[in-house]
Amino acid sequence: MSTPPKLPGSLAGNPRLSDWLQINRDGTITARTGKVEIGQGILTAIRQVVADELDISPQRIHVMTAATDHGPDEGITSGSRSIEESAVALRYVCAEAREILLQRAAAKLGVSIEKVTVTDGVVSGGGNSVAYAELVDDRMLERDATAQAVPKSAAEHTYIGKPVRRDDLPAKLIGAAAYIQDLDLPGMLYGRVVRPPTYSARLVALDDAEVKAMPGVVAVIRDGSFLGVIAAREEQAIRAARRLAHSAQWGNSAALPADMTPGEYLLSQPAKTDVISEKSDAASLQKSCTTLTATYTRPYIAHASMAPSCAIARFENGSYRVWTHSQGIHPLRRDMAKALRIPLEALIISHADGAGCYGHNGADDVALDAALLALGAPGRPVQVQWMREDEFAWEPYGPAMVVKTSAALAKDGSIVDWQLDVWSYPHSTRPEGKNGVNLIAAWHLAEPHPPGIPGNPPLPPGGSHRNAVPLYDFPNQRVANHLVTHSPLRASALRGLGAHANVFAIESFMDELAHAAGADPVEFRLRHLKDARGKKVIETVAEKCGWKNYAPSDTRALGIGFARYKNLGCYLAVVTEVDVESEPRVTRAWAAVDVGLVVNPDGVINQIEGGIIQAASMTLKEQVTFDRDAITSRSWDSYPVMKFSEAPLVEVTLVNRPDLPPVGSGEGATGPTAAAIANAVATAIGARVRDMPISRERVIAAVTQE
Repeated sequence: MSTPPKLPGSLAGNPRLSDWLQINRDGTITARTGKVEIGQGILTAIRQVVADELDISPQRIHVMTAATDHGPDEGITSGSRSIEESAVALRYVCAEAREILLQRAAAKLGVSIEKVTVTDGVVSGGGNSVAYAELVDDRMLERDATAQAVPKSAAEHTYIGKPVRRDDLPAKLIGAAAYIQDLDLPGMLYGRVVRPPTYSARLVALDDAEVKAMPGVVAVIRDGSFLGVIAAREEQAIRAARRLAHSAQWGNSAALPADMTPGEYLLSQPAKTDVISEKSDAASLQKSCTTLTATYTRPYIAHASMAPSCAIARFENGSYRVWTHSQGIHPLRRDMAKALRIPLEALIISHADGAGCYGHNGADDVALDAALLALGAPGRPVQVQWMREDEFAWEPYGPAMVVKTSAALAKDGSIVDWQLDVWSYPHSTRPEGKNGVNLIAAWHLAEPHPPGIPGNPPLPPGGSHRNAVPLYDFPNQRVANHLVTHSPLRASALRGLGAHANVFAIESFMDELAHAAGADPVEFRLRHLKDARGKKVIETVAEKCGWKNYAPSDTRALGIGFARYKNLGCYLAVVTEVDVESEPRVTRAWAAVDVGLVVNPDGVINQIEGGIIQAASMTLKEQVTFDRDAITSRSWDSYPVMKFSEAPLVEVTLVNRPDLPPVGSGEGATGPTAAAIANAVATAIGARVRDMPISRERVIAAVTQE
């Protein structure tokens, strides 16, 4: 008996049609997704997909974001997978629903299904018509998807491939109430949590009598080393939390490894080594005549969300209702239920927009904070927002990484051997980890839950080893991942995961090898690349930026970076123009991207533009700093990010392939942009900076050492 084919997208884990789609009696459509809107425009793209597959106006479609009491469980919104998982699933759901509707319409109109047409949800045939709303019943979509109905071809699309206005943007652009921080529920109270001064400190004594007597204070909550306060107004909660921090006594604090750089410490630790790619060709290896080596590093990097993490929780009659901007409300629900020691059905979580995320920041942690504080005021919602110093000190960071490379060139300048070794901590300590609870407050309770065992997502898509295997073709190749299990700083998923450092290293080294071979960096890449789609984006971006005719100045130069995100997602080539006159600065950037079928061109362009700007900030400016006692980069002064005035002009070219499956784009720019900047800086100053951030001090050091 043959195994049925796997359902596409997220349908495999959520096959019920009714979980995804509802055709309402008022002529509207409700589409549900398990993914969340985090600025990537996914709700708009889904609306376009539903509109095309059901032949109905987008204005009549309401897309509901993720909630645990309705819709599919699609896990975490991450890895630039929303289009290929959620939108693709809904594409097949709607195609199947349309077929069911047309069969019912044909029977009602007394014509064959081939004789009916659809215009904005009205089916016509045989001189009569019937609306979708007249054809539905409560059981119509109570069945599992078969994915046998064929979605429309690109030639049949009306909305897919066209720019469609995003309904979520106007409020965000004018500063109207748009985020969870703006949500004001009836009777809401405000909470703050007092964290330990260091990771390992524990609360040993507390005198809270004075705090309990402060104006507006409703309750002081202590459970082991978890400490917080709720008050009638936000400023009262802030004042009470500060007073509470002064009265708390903490002990048992271990030192952080501040006597080494993050890279040095990482290399000093025992690691689990896995060879993830290996091939050999003895004949070509004999042609080797020049060998180069290089080491590249990345520091710990913060998410640096524009607004600190926030959540609202209400506890009533043994059950919890939580609003959060978490990227994974279903995994969060399961971890929170364990931490609160309640059955899963006693907790409902809904997503609300947050101002910034980019991976696993503090959004999940603050949701448990809010639930624990809500115990102090049953029946009333409690909003908890982290302070800026909490965000920078306690969020999980993107891990520090070290990438060592070695390659051999033949006399003709071709690469005949390639070696790459990655050292990193795990890139995933999200909720619902292995054998524990990955939420800060759970570790501090009187009956604590240990954190889950950290690990890497498997290849593909990978974690620390994401994009460690180059897309280029080398006859001899060995790529190894050295995973150091425990990080001295809390670390987890940051945009792009290991792809940021790995592509930075690979593409920087490709430029170094091109220079050693006396070759043009663009030509050198094309010579070593067989993938036609990869070649196309490199050729396109080189043409758009005028690569061949560009004349660098004493302070300005171009650099290029390329990758296929996760080696299975979007193809992206980036060229940056960097000015190093005072400090390294990206003045312009060009990108060419291939995401297969483009659903919303504006959405893809916006994602690439944002990705380039964020990657430039991460590459030029950002690093978490710490001393023996604690994190020291706890403000925008000590953790600077790129300013609006420093943002480059970005030009994005789409290579649309409407007959290929769509993939995401948001994280694809992270690695190529980092490498393009490094390569431009190297060309401008005649020396190589291999450590991020590529700061003014490092540029000066590279020039003076050359």
